[in-house]
Amino acid sequence: MSVLVAFSVTPLGVGEDVGALVAEAVRVVRASGLPNRTEAMFTTVEGETWEEVMGVVQAAVAVVQARSPRTSTVIKVDWRDGPVGRLDAKVASVERHLAE
Repeated sequence: MSVLVAFSVTPLGVGEDVGALVAEAVRVVRASGLPNRTEAMFTTVEGETWEEVMGVVQAAVAVVQARSPRTSTVIKVDWRDGPVGRLDAKVASVERHLAE
């Protein structure tokens, strides 16, 4: 089983600069030991089970929620049978096509 979750957590009501709080969420993801990638708008986490990956997302959101009066979260999930490693394989496939 392979579960990819792309999520964004945004603290609201804490001012315009939210980078420090978002960094706390990313720290939780990186400490999980699961493959992950952070980009401008989303952090993507990969694992073998729904519970494993969603537990990391829940912990990351909770650390932001603890320091802001309101939190907005966007989540996109790709859940399928098959091996892990799709975090890199999906990007490699597109790059291969671009090189043609």
